[in-house]
Amino acid sequence: MQIIMLGAPGTGKGTQGNLLSKHFGIPNISTGEILRSAVKQESPLGVKAKSFMDAGELVPDDVMIGIIRDRLREADCENGFILDGFPRTVPQAEALDHLLSAEEIDIEHVIALEVAEDALVMRLTSRRVCSVCGKDYNVVSDPPPADMKCRICGGEIIQRSDDNEATVTKRLDVYEEKTAPLKEYYEKQSKLRHVSGVGNVEEVQDRIREILHTL
Repeated sequence: MQIIMLGAPGTGKGTQGNLLSKHFGIPNISTGEILRSAVKQESPLGVKAKSFMDAGELVPDDVMIGIIRDRLREADCENGFILDGFPRTVPQAEALDHLLSAEEIDIEHVIALEVAEDALVMRLTSRRVCSVCGKDYNVVSDPPPADMKCRICGGEIIQRSDDNEATVTKRLDVYEEKTAPLKEYYEKQSKLRHVSGVGNVEEVQDRIREILHTL
């Protein structure tokens, strides 16, 4: 099974992708993670990506596609995979389709998690994160301990600098601007599955699985 997870910041697509990964026994591939891995391993594409990152520039699509291609050729992707964080634009989706066609692979499902913007702003501005292990907390739905020390590792729990309302709203606007055409792109391919991201983690996961097992 080959799946793409789409969702604005705060929709929980990373969490849902990890749960699907365990359920289906396929890797959840975060493009941020494989990019960092390629840089750390100093692969040819990783070295190239690092040169752009060090200059404060976005990694070009052709470099990202190459890194994704190498990751999808690994043994654990033989029975499928979940892509989280790529593609973000229609040109990236077109490049991904070209890559997968050459590998004789086809995306089956594109899961679009839908949550109203005001709810996303609330979620993200309420988010707190461990500065050491990265565990997420939320002052509304999953409050951190009173001493602001992580329950997992004891690290300091902080609010990310970009989790203020003005920055969050801007991030959501940019995401919507770039992603609306991407949803249309996959809708035309009859691959887009709209799923409400409202509710607890288990409820959302059940909705996704119901769709995937029904189709």
